Amino acid sequence: MIKVLMVVSAADHWTLNDGTHHPTGFWAEELVTPYSIFTDAGWNVDVATPGGIAPTVDQASLDEGAGDADTLQEVKAKLEELQPVLAKPLSLDNVKAADYDLVFYPGGHGPMEDLAVNEVSGRILIERMANNAPVALLCHAPAAVLATENAPGGSPFAGRSMTGFSNDEERAAGLADKALWLLEDRLVDLGVQYDKAPEPWASYVTVDGNLYTGQNPSSSRELAERLVKDLV
Repeated sequence: MIKVLMVVSAADHWTLNDGTHHPTGFWAEELVTPYSIFTDAGWNVDVATPGGIAPTVDQASLDEGAGDADTLQEVKAKLEELQPVLAKPLSLDNVKAADYDLVFYPGGHGPMEDLAVNEVSGRILIERMANNAPVALLCHAPAAVLATENAPGGSPFAGRSMTGFSNDEERAAGLADKALWLLEDRLVDLGVQYDKAPEPWASYVTVDGNLYTGQNPSSSRELAERLVKDLV
């Protein structure tokens, strides 16, 4: 059986450039859609967060503007079903990533607050890349690779093809001018070969060897289905 470690942000806010806290967490569709696709494929999924803190769902991901009515209804129902799992996640400090066939990071702005600077997550990512082991990051979750910046010899993500939430999408969401930094910019600064869909909000997935990334919430299903196709 394929074993998946789903690394979820424990942050409930995102610090803006004026020092205020914007409420956030994980984006519901980006967690529940891949979780459902993986478990429907017969895979075992463990959820872990920094400190084993129960993750916070970004309430904006449950609002009408977050998707069509049918999708939102499915996401909300699945999220409710997953509450016992999310209430008691594993602590990221206590997991052994080598025990898993796939390490998957869902997004939301939360990863920009905690996983972008989390040393444990950074070590996991460095280890996965060194071992050519599958790792996938979705939407804002590629922020987690910034924690590998000071790896010996440089970040293993430098020179690799990746996508992630674009500057255009951040501007359209109304938060670009308030952000301390933008994900697309920081990935490029790290040396990532950043790519994105021709139009904002379109589903877009990149695959570079063991490294899988999805650009935005719309990419959740495509990314998860590609992983199931490739890893079975």
